[in-house]
Amino acid sequence: MANKTENNIRLKVKDHSVSGEVFELIQNKAFGFLETFPQPSPEKLPEYYKSDDYISHTDSKRNLFEKVYHLVKKFSLAQKLKLINACGSSEKKLLDIGCGTGDFLKIAQDNQWQIFGIEPNAQARTIANYKTGNRVFDTEALSKFQPESFDVITLWHVLEHLPNLEQQIQIFKKALKKDGTLIIAVPNHGSFDAKHYRQFWAAYDVPRHLWHFNKTSISNLFSKVSMIVIKTKPMFFDAFYVSLLSEKYKSGTMHFFRAFYIALVSNLKALVSNEASSLIFILKNH
Repeated sequence: MANKTENNIRLKVKDHSVSGEVFELIQNKAFGFLETFPQPSPEKLPEYYKSDDYISHTDSKRNLFEKVYHLVKKFSLAQKLKLINACGSSEKKLLDIGCGTGDFLKIAQDNQWQIFGIEPNAQARTIANYKTGNRVFDTEALSKFQPESFDVITLWHVLEHLPNLEQQIQIFKKALKKDGTLIIAVPNHGSFDAKHYRQFWAAYDVPRHLWHFNKTSISNLFSKVSMIVIKTKPMFFDAFYVSLLSEKYKSGTMHFFRAFYIALVSNLKALVSNEASSLIFILKNH
């Protein structure tokens, strides 16, 4: 998508997790989001996920940080279940794209949802299938679902990872029932913590995050396929997690109290602006 020019480069950001390489964030003029430049080829992209610290692909609880992550995750799963239950679907068919190790699918399945998952990472997919009774598939299955199959499609911090963005969105729309609901959670670079940490903001996570959204760019992107944002919801816990990592990237140490303060300020500001560190977008066809 990107046509690189000097005047639309917003930031230079380092891959702190795997490669140590530096990437540029360039504004997409059509939709307003930021693009990672250069983007790795589809063949090379999986190499950037090969890290023991990529927590969503494992169920590790090796240290206090990971234990806290999983504690917060339990609360988050309950909130996600409440959100999809509020969609009022009768058949209760759910597709979770980028489902990781399958915890959200499992809790939905336990609450009478017919579940289907997509997960490209083989290790995470194996764990998810153990939990869900083999309801999780590789990415090629996504284009094979019948049109208008699902009441709810969810992407929890997944959209920012997907190559061929506009093509993927067309696939989601096709798979969703006409009265279905698309729920997307993404980091929000319009938040206070993003502006505070700038190139050290952990939620840029280049080059695994290919796109970097704010409220306007999500609306612009989905309006092209005649979908509208009917509601946004903040993900307040994300500010604390992201700020801890951002402190580590900035100074080499997780300054807990400093990170807590920045996250708290970000969340308090978001109560007024709705510019939380991460946002959930609820979309419908129109």
